[in-house]
Amino acid sequence: MTRQRYNMDWMLKDLATSVPQTRHVVVLSSDGLCMAQYGTDTDTADRLAAACAGLQSLSVAVAGEFPHGDGRMRLVVIEVDGGFFYLMAAGAGAFLAVLADDGVDAGLMGQRMRDLVARLGEHLTSPPRVDGLVT
Repeated sequence: MTRQRYNMDWMLKDLATSVPQTRHVVVLSSDGLCMAQYGTDTDTADRLAAACAGLQSLSVAVAGEFPHGDGRMRLVVIEVDGGFFYLMAAGAGAFLAVLADDGVDAGLMGQRMRDLVARLGEHLTSPPRVDGLVT
């Protein structure tokens, strides 16, 4: 199966270079396909995208437990030994994922991710697939 990767280097580079300690930036579809990446190799980006799809699915299940919400995931932050993981909704069917080392300014990262999504959300939307291919 052929899959299309989008040239979003300039957008993702801006996020990565504006927040010290940023390690990987990945844009993925809701079904776990990497659409774009910065600061990582293709295999790592694909593994992160697949893991993110599962995580966003779990977050929707948790969101369903809140009686007054719409059930959609907006932001997931996980702190692990060595750093932080961020997953943010970024347009219809698309997500922005970032891995950052310990010492990252968590507030700055969240703000820069929100700014990027707000400014460029239309570029981060996952187009529909036909027969497994991005149209």
